[in-house]
Amino acid sequence: MPINPRFSILLLAALAGLTIASNAADLIAPSPPPEPANEEKGIWGAIAYSPADGRHGFFWGADKRQEAEDIALKHCENADGKGCQVVEVFRNHRHWDDDDGTGFPYEHCAALSVGKHHGPATPFWGAASATTRREAEDKATAQCGGEGKECKVREWVCT
Repeated sequence: MPINPRFSILLLAALAGLTIASNAADLIAPSPPPEPANEEKGIWGAIAYSPADGRHGFFWGADKRQEAEDIALKHCENADGKGCQVVEVFRNHRHWDDDDGTGFPYEHCAALSVGKHHGPATPFWGAASATTRREAEDKATAQCGGEGKECKVREWVCT
């Protein structure tokens, strides 16, 4: 069965047009989605503590601040903490150009220090973050009241 030459030319032109159109779309690089306004960048961690019963929980390695807080609270509650609250939040750089303009510092470590429990009174405690483990522990112990209150580091975490 012979093919009409006019029809062949039209068919070839149509196929060529489709090929060019599909390749043209490939030439335009997709633009990355815009970052949400005021997105807090970094790797997040948090410590939760229940002063009433001395229970605590912590988490590090979250992509979002809220995620770190929620998981630290859940760990504290799973440890039978009755009055758990987030007492310290900290973050680390994911990339060295992570400055997000929020002013929230990049402190890589946090610590919880708790004093000796004397009777029914709520124990002394302190929580702090800093750029090193030692600094975080020292700051938390100082907030707790130091050796005079028999404060000891109960937990430390670095991202």
